[in-house]
Amino acid sequence: MKLINKTILAALIAASPLTGCDTDALHDLNVNPQALNTIPMPILFTTAELGSASGGSSGDNRYIDWRTNIGFAGYAIQQLSTATGGISPGDKYFDNVESYAAPWEFIYGDQLKNLAEIIKQTGPGGYDEGNNNIRQAARILRVFNFHRLTDYYGNIPYNEALKGIEKVFFPTYNTQQEIYTDLLKELDEATAAMQPLVSTNRDDVAFAEADLIYDGDIAKWKKFGYSLMLRLAMRVSNVALPMANTYVAKAVAGGVFTTNDDNVWIPMNDGPNEWTNQNGISRAFSAGDGGQPTTLSKSLIDALKGPNAGSTVDDDPRLFIFSEGFNGNTDPLAQRGLPNGLDQTMIDAMEGKTGVVVAETFSQMNDKLLDDADPYMLMNYAEVEFLLAEAGERGIGGVSAATAAAHYAAGVKAAMQMYTPFDATLAVSDAAVTAYLAARPYPVAGTLTAKLDAIGTQLWLSKFMNWWDAWSDWRRTGFPALTPTNYPGNVTGGTIPVKLRLPSHEVAGNPNYLTGATMPDLPTTKVWWDGGN
Repeated sequence: MKLINKTILAALIAASPLTGCDTDALHDLNVNPQALNTIPMPILFTTAELGSASGGSSGDNRYIDWRTNIGFAGYAIQQLSTATGGISPGDKYFDNVESYAAPWEFIYGDQLKNLAEIIKQTGPGGYDEGNNNIRQAARILRVFNFHRLTDYYGNIPYNEALKGIEKVFFPTYNTQQEIYTDLLKELDEATAAMQPLVSTNRDDVAFAEADLIYDGDIAKWKKFGYSLMLRLAMRVSNVALPMANTYVAKAVAGGVFTTNDDNVWIPMNDGPNEWTNQNGISRAFSAGDGGQPTTLSKSLIDALKGPNAGSTVDDDPRLFIFSEGFNGNTDPLAQRGLPNGLDQTMIDAMEGKTGVVVAETFSQMNDKLLDDADPYMLMNYAEVEFLLAEAGERGIGGVSAATAAAHYAAGVKAAMQMYTPFDATLAVSDAAVTAYLAARPYPVAGTLTAKLDAIGTQLWLSKFMNWWDAWSDWRRTGFPALTPTNYPGNVTGGTIPVKLRLPSHEVAGNPNYLTGATMPDLPTTKVWWDGGN
């Protein structure tokens, strides 16, 4: 994979109108012939890919991760924990306007804006009409980003979104059900429409050069499209089973991820500018930059250590992939996570002494996952296997229950062995995976609830660092069983938040909010696929 200088891309975009050429003679007199008046679609596409990883091409690339992926979802989903420090409303269930607003501002204002322009200009009448593969890949990425947004907020502007140039300044809202229905249709059409690259075709060559994810590999793009279809279909399975049945079957027939080589990675880089090319998660944790604490939650460490706290036999090999220990202590039996929802006074009382240093007492996140040039994962193969296991157990989409255990085992193996792009020392052997599965076997003879618990817990573990989607999985499945906190003054009444509130500028500025948004606009209101209205 390669990395085009994102700073240059942002400068090009900022310098150039995105509406194409105007044939009006008077307008032409005011066009600088030396300026770039149309943006090549590959440049916009590379920018959209980079923005989908870490926020945006034109602003702070750590912003969404610092405030929302980490500060809200990572704590709410109880994989991270903190006493104070950073922006961490998900730990103690407080309101934070920046955590609420970050996805809205950056996904609408950056990735989706660029993707909308690609789709417009490669369509009928556009100045790059007929550029097929970049158009279809942009449609797939558009689905990815819109599904992120609606999962955060519920109902959002969709059909009328990003149409300011058409003087739609106050877009109406679509229901989440309407949005998911269209997103699945878009995936179906776009994935099927991708065509093999032709080496003599200028557009195909440009797409392959611009594509940071798969270097233009159409077979892998199709797998991405069908795997994303599987995710969205399972996400609506509790409230729209016929839709789930249809699209799970389509995804399986089309061909989903089959190996970790299919994982969706965005390459990042140390330079030339820390605000654009570097990994937003790494920067959000960096002391003096984002400054989020790297303390791991008791819920996560306990899950990794297993039910036998006095033995390492059932320890998860990811214990020392996710953690580097604490204060030099790398004894597996000594590892401990910080319970969520505690402040310094509460921690001191729990430990029976004053001045407890959290970073020296509780397991901390592994620095090998936090280099600024580390790649950024959008979606992984392990998730596909766990979703197929769940679909089999629930009888969705024609997936056989007889295959569930095999899908579960394949998912565990993939999830444990996908961290070498961060560092080669994070490899997990086949033997270690086999030993883990023997120590913690899939409950083949257990109840459906026991099976879904096992699958849901592994899905949760496989989304480490991809906390926004782990939060969505947990909201939908209820697994693993997390105990909420009830810190004094919290805004949820002691329940784990299940929605982001809309940004205050949207509430104040768009009158359609009153009739279209998911209401009441509170972090306790469920979105549609979670059983809400």
